Amino acid sequence: MSRGKKIAIAGTVVLAIAALVAVNLKFERRKRVTVQTEKIAMRRLKSVVTASGKIKPKKQVNISASTIGKVTKLAVAEGDLVTQGQFLLEIDPAPLAEQVSALKSSIASARAALTQSHASKEQSKVELNRLIVLKKDDLATDQDIDRARTNVEVETAREEAAQKEIDRLQANLRGASHQLSQVTFRAPLAGLITVMNIEEGENVITGTMNNPGTVLMTIADLSEIEAEIDVDETDVVGVRIGQPATVSIDAFPDKKFKAEVVKVGNSAVTGSSVNPAEQTTNFRVTLALRERVPGIKPALSCSASITTATRDSTLSVPIQALTIRTLPGPKDKTGSPAPSPGKATALRAASNPSPSASSGADPLDEETDESRKEKEKEGVFLVKDGVAHFVPVKTGISGERFFEVLEGLKDGDEVVTGTYQVIRDLKDGDAVKVDNSVKKQEEGESGGRG
Repeated sequence: MSRGKKIAIAGTVVLAIAALVAVNLKFERRKRVTVQTEKIAMRRLKSVVTASGKIKPKKQVNISASTIGKVTKLAVAEGDLVTQGQFLLEIDPAPLAEQVSALKSSIASARAALTQSHASKEQSKVELNRLIVLKKDDLATDQDIDRARTNVEVETAREEAAQKEIDRLQANLRGASHQLSQVTFRAPLAGLITVMNIEEGENVITGTMNNPGTVLMTIADLSEIEAEIDVDETDVVGVRIGQPATVSIDAFPDKKFKAEVVKVGNSAVTGSSVNPAEQTTNFRVTLALRERVPGIKPALSCSASITTATRDSTLSVPIQALTIRTLPGPKDKTGSPAPSPGKATALRAASNPSPSASSGADPLDEETDESRKEKEKEGVFLVKDGVAHFVPVKTGISGERFFEVLEGLKDGDEVVTGTYQVIRDLKDGDAVKVDNSVKKQEEGESGGRG
């Protein structure tokens, strides 16, 4: 073979090897999945529950009419600030005053009748005693004594009836006098008149079992303000009395107010919806604002953030790194897969034959069935030597961007954080290529925007 042929053959071999290497490199690059990563680190975390609701005063009084009549005097208007004991309005007292006067006259007449009945009773007793004495000398008959005794009983009954009539009239007088005292209304507390439902000259009615009556006005003490919010059922389990919170009021967009949880409702508040499946279940939580809010008004819309837990320094993982994967069931102690139901029954029968072996269901079979079930696990993809490994983790509280890691990872571990589609399709053992340039560019743009 000539020297030229040898050189040509050698060149061909080199080119073939180079082409094969290039193809392999291209194939490897094509198989590698481009991912974004972030390292696990110690961070300060704060778990927050957010919800919306309404502002309300801690103390609020609805003033209702307790007597029927026409409003003859009205000294205040909606929006007025009043002091405790200040005169508010008056219902026409004339009808009740006349009723009180008539009852007093009736009581006076009843007292006179009582006095007369008492005198008649005493006189009848004297007559009875006189006849008893005369009977000893045969100057009075038994019939005379019986008539006298009956007369005493009649006069005694009349006296008792007169006393009961006085008691009845006095009870009516107390009721009428009380109603007369109720025609004048004074402020039970200092505050703002937030609702006014009456005008001078209008008639008011009293409440009954089926009718609440006329609410004349509402007075709210705005020195102590609360926020009532509806917290979702999945979040309320972490809310406790005494936890700190911040309240944002829509009417005061530039300020947040410090607050504290003072009440957690035990009864669910179900939202109305045409579709029962779309109904929301919330629980009413009350927050006390710890600072005065000038110009505040009841029923203003608000939102609140309750801090349910904090960690000053804890291992944490980005929220977007967490995913769910289905893992195979556990193996037995020898490292072999769990036995099948038939094998489990055979092993049980061979080792300890008994009549119960033919009874049907075997507890061991049930246990192995459960152990063979595939289980969904929450975890992250850990990047090591260019390969993604799914690692189950146990999480604690959640912050705005991070979950607390209790088990499964250590400080400095590199986990896959993006993209969402990549994490969704990534499999344990996939080859990956880390490219954080896109993430750094996004962070830079975000920092530039402030």
